[in-house]
Formats: sequence, C-alpha cells, structure tokens
Amino acid sequence: MNFKSDFSSNFLREFSERGFFAQATHSDELDDLFCSEKVTAYIGFDCTAKSLHAGSLIQIMILRLLQKHGHKPIVLLGGGTTRIGDPSGKDEARQILSEDKIKENLLGIRKTLEKFITFGGGAASATLVNNYDWLRHLNYIDFLGEVGRHFSINRMLTFDSVKARLEREQPLSFLEFNYMILQAYDFFELNQKYNCRLQIGGSDQWGNIVNGVELVRRIAAAKNDKNEAREAFGLTSPLLTTTDGKKMGKTADGAVWLDETMLSAFDYFQYFRNTHDADVGKFLRLFTDLDLEEIKELEKSEGVEINKAKEILAFETTKICHGEKAATEALQKAREIFVSKNSNAFEEREVSTGQKLTEIMKEIGAVESGSEAKRLIEGKGVKINGEAVLDLQYILDQTGEFNLSVGKKKFFKLIVK
Repeated sequence: MNFKSDFSSNFLREFSERGFFAQATHSDELDDLFCSEKVTAYIGFDCTAKSLHAGSLIQIMILRLLQKHGHKPIVLLGGGTTRIGDPSGKDEARQILSEDKIKENLLGIRKTLEKFITFGGGAASATLVNNYDWLRHLNYIDFLGEVGRHFSINRMLTFDSVKARLEREQPLSFLEFNYMILQAYDFFELNQKYNCRLQIGGSDQWGNIVNGVELVRRIAAAKNDKNEAREAFGLTSPLLTTTDGKKMGKTADGAVWLDETMLSAFDYFQYFRNTHDADVGKFLRLFTDLDLEEIKELEKSEGVEINKAKEILAFETTKICHGEKAATEALQKAREIFVSKNSNAFEEREVSTGQKLTEIMKEIGAVESGSEAKRLIEGKGVKINGEAVLDLQYILDQTGEFNLSVGKKKFFKLIVK
C-alpha cells in the first residue's frame, strides 16, 4: 500500500498509514490545523436503507479514528438529500422514498452507528444531525441568490458524477443535478452552526466536497468575513474493491449489512474470514483497531499462517460490529464447522503419551523423516487443535484426543493413551 508519510499530526499520520488517504484540499494547512486544535469534521450518509453495509465501513472507521485522536465527528444523515439522490457512481436516478420510510431508515442507521462510535456530551462525542432540518426551510429564490450564484454550470459538467452519466447518454434529472449544490450547502450550514472545518468522504465525492469547501470560503469572502473559523477543508478516502474486482460489501447473496437482524454475526464473521489472501493486510489496517506494528507482523503471514491472520481479521471486525461475545461464538462455530467438514479426512491413530511430536509424526506416516518433521514445525505447518506448534521438542504428555494437521493436506486424530 502507498502512504503519504510526511504528516505531522497524529490523526493524519495514522489516517494515511492505515490506507485511508486519497486526496485533500490544502493538505499542509489541514495538517497544521490537526496539530493545533481539536477539529470538528463530518461525514454524510443518505438514508436509503435501514442499515448501513460493509461498503460504508471505511467512512465509519474514519469517524472512529477521529474519536480515537480526540477530534469531534459529526454524522450527517441525509433526511433531505435522500429525497433527491446522489448521482455519483449511479447509472440511473434513485427511487424516491416516502417520508415515513426515510424516518425509519434514519433511526436504523443511527442504531448501527452507535455500535462503532460514541454519541453524547463529551468533547469528542459524535453529534448526529439531519439535513432535512434546514433544507426543508430553504426559500428557493433566496437560496439561488445566496448560494446558487457561486456555482458554475460549466464546471459542474466536468465532475465525474455528471460527466459519466452524460457520456453514457443516460438521463440526469435537474433534481439530481441539484444534489451537489445541496451537499455543499450542508457543509456551509455545519461550518456556521458547529464550526465544522472538514468534510470527509469517498473519492467519488471529491467534486461535491470541493464544492462545499469553496462555497464556505466564497460566502465568507462575499461577506468580507475574515474570521479564520470559516476556513474549510476536504479529505477523501479511496474507493475500495477486493482483489478479485468485487465491490466491497457486496456478495453473490447481497449486501453485507451491519445490522444483525439483516445479517447474522456469524455470516458477518464468515465474510471477513473468506477474505482473499492479498486483501488481508489491507483489511486489517482499514477495519480493525489493532496496532499497526501488530498488523505489520500479520502482513508477513504466508501459507497456512494466512488463515490465522484471516481468523484475527474476522474476529476483530465482528467484535467491533457485534461485540466480543458474538465474535467469540462466531469463531468457535467456524472452527467446529471446519472440523466437521474435514472429519472424514482425519485418520485415527493411537499413540503413547510422553512421546515427542516429531517421533509421532514419523510413526504415523505424516512425514518420512525426523528432519522433515522439524522443517514443517519451523515453517509453522504443524498444528494441534488448530494452534501452530513452535517447539521442536514438543511432547504429548496428556491422554485424550487431539486433532493434528501436517501441512495443508494431512489430518490425523491422535488418540493418546
């Protein structure tokens, strides 16, 4: 992964090292801001479903990272903009939802977010706002005069969200065309009311975010307002696809929802447990709270050890979303299913207690020589009950039944007497 490593602020440095950084407006000034004060920043989510799914996890984990570093996140729920629909990345207009459905979705999304970030009265506690509260009161004529005059149609036509639709000759309604103006106005509103200095979003939102940054600065300039608190910044994260080209958070069976009533904790666990080998390190950085040094060690995993890293990824992501108890139960269930699926592959062997494992492996035909047994142990390719054996002098000194795996294809049930 490529990182921008020259940030001075703790937040932006970790933001970059975890792989969140794509673009920033005025990056040096923004870095200075994070060094000098606690920053209020916002991320918006439209209310198109009663839960967010794994495709929104990057933005949710950014909110979590802001709180970790003592900054204040604002979660903007688009009770107003959901009635229009963001054209970014869309081939057609979004279905317009009823007011009751939007309210239901809004409550569901808040419930989902409460599992990841803290709301309340603390300095770094998140604030939740609904843009319908101010958008519904706009006077169209006044809005055009104060806000609309700062937007160039020529420039808006160059933004990817608009250009892609026009190039494909797909309809783009005037309703949708207004979305980027309203999103920019959201930033202005939050800047005025909460001294919100930063908008964060996916890289597909870059044009909309730049519009918001410029609107805040232009209105301040038009009013000859030199108050430094009116300055605004934008920051984006990369759009994420898996190594096999699939969109993050989507499977053949549908979306990977963050609400346990829509997707069980076990199925959530399994989604991350089945991560492609090449994505494990990236996902550990983006979607867990593990220390970066620990992640660097896990990124070195190869062969059978990559499965252990996948278990850690699945456990940590499930713990954040569904709690430690649910994550532990999912891990146990996954291991039981693995043993059950492979039960026919386990060959039973009776051995005596007190023997060295290297001797047992040779005795039961798992290896041809003691040196081969030692080489496999040193390569972390020998496991008892799913745990790698690292001691070349390991002795089975207890009676009972033990599952022994040697490499990827040899499985034995040892009955120790």
